Amino acid sequence: MDHSTAIDVCELSRSFTTGRRRRRRTVDAVRAVSFTVEAGERLAFIGPNGAGKSTSIKMLTGILRPTSGSATVLGHVPWDQRRELSRRIGTLFGQRSQLWDELPPRSSFRMLGAIFGLDDSRIGRRVSELGELLQAADLFDQPVRTLSLGQRMRCELAATMLHEPELLFLDEPSIGLDLLAKQRFRDLLVRLNTELGTTVLLTSHDVADIEHVADRAIIVNHGVIIHDAPVSRMRSELLTTRRIEVGLEEPDDAGRVRSVLDPAIAVTSPTASMLRLEVDTSITPVREVLDAVMSAVRVTDLSVVEPPLEQIIGEIYQRPL
Repeated sequence: MDHSTAIDVCELSRSFTTGRRRRRRTVDAVRAVSFTVEAGERLAFIGPNGAGKSTSIKMLTGILRPTSGSATVLGHVPWDQRRELSRRIGTLFGQRSQLWDELPPRSSFRMLGAIFGLDDSRIGRRVSELGELLQAADLFDQPVRTLSLGQRMRCELAATMLHEPELLFLDEPSIGLDLLAKQRFRDLLVRLNTELGTTVLLTSHDVADIEHVADRAIIVNHGVIIHDAPVSRMRSELLTTRRIEVGLEEPDDAGRVRSVLDPAIAVTSPTASMLRLEVDTSITPVREVLDAVMSAVRVTDLSVVEPPLEQIIGEIYQRPL
């Protein structure tokens, strides 16, 4: 493994046997998956329920041994070197806690630090650093049961980062959070990555998590990878439809706009002074449409609307394997 590669996966597979006697069958949860994650990347590992995401993460953290294939995480074989790997990675699961409800987070941090072999001075220094970085210092001395879910997740993230892991595995970390808490949590993850260089592997069903945190997305379905690309390229490569909204200075100009456009472009009028154009960019470039509109009429407003990411992901899921 190259020193700049955090995760290297080659033909990794995991099967389970379910049922009894005649109903016994083999389920391929993960099928010959291969990918790499560079150090410092923010990767979203996404897919529908049952796609193989959790099974993959359990293999990469050493909880499960694969049926076949190989993988290294930070140079370690996870299922053979789990103890060594655990000192270099952090894991955070949205529905599981590593904090004690009746104790303040600071007490949990001392116990967790001892588990990782940190001395008291290093624990104290690290807790102070994380309190400032995560804007959570005022929460560390309150009983966990008194914290809101958003506050608790900031403390959970501090616990995960206590031993200075190089790689974070985050499984649905924003589940149950309100909109403001989700946005703050996403910002914290990006900050950890940019300021500390921490590699992030995130699973989530919340499209906003993917858009705001990840710079690359791997999409899995039925145990196989069906797409792997930077998030910024997903829209441009996978959906060719663009919506253009045009505000007209004169409502009567709608007819003139229609007359200069290709008949294949769908035109609707949400209001008398606005037109909505649905453009297939594989047939007509957006620039060509804009030039035609601007040359035909005077406009008061003009915007090009990108398709929502959930629409793109939904279309990928529906593609045949």
